[in-house]
Amino acid sequence: MTMPKESPKPAKARSRSSIGAVRSPQSTEAILEAAAAILEERGYKAFTMDALVERAGSSKPTIYRWWRSKGALLRDVYERTALTFVTSPDTGDLEKDLVVHMRSLWSWWHSSSAGETLRSLITEIQLDPVAIAEFRDEFLPRRQLTLRKIFARAVSSGEISESAQIDVAVSMLMGISWLHLVTANLQDLDVIDKSVAIIVHGLRSR
Repeated sequence: MTMPKESPKPAKARSRSSIGAVRSPQSTEAILEAAAAILEERGYKAFTMDALVERAGSSKPTIYRWWRSKGALLRDVYERTALTFVTSPDTGDLEKDLVVHMRSLWSWWHSSSAGETLRSLITEIQLDPVAIAEFRDEFLPRRQLTLRKIFARAVSSGEISESAQIDVAVSMLMGISWLHLVTANLQDLDVIDKSVAIIVHGLRSR
């Protein structure tokens, strides 16, 4: 007697190791890489959790377990790529270092999806007090680190005084950058040179 053939078993969905509530480094990298690719190829309007699930081969429960909101995910995507593309120069000259750093930042924002990602992150968190607090107290200080290192070197070398208002200078430079970011006006890099010259002149004259 001929035995009936068994129905083929459905193919298993692509999966990656999970370690419970702790993020799997492999899955985390895959999700962030997929998110970055969607933003780069299709922009923020096409960035949905369904698109991310399909691209990363992950699941919504996993994504929401590791990132409490879309804003939190956008933040990690942004910071992951910033490590590679933002220059941290050390020429021995405060003004040159600031100009090179800020020009690399503006060029990265303008030439990739990074600027749109950061603007989208700002949009996503506006009605979330917890996200706003995290943005102000944790994200912003991390984004200031390169500027603060540049100023610290200038203080150590004696180029500017220890009494120089570094906090104010950092806030002013970030304010200039973010104003041009949110208004999508990043092409005029000469604004950086002029702004840095004014701020550095003020610090040196103290």
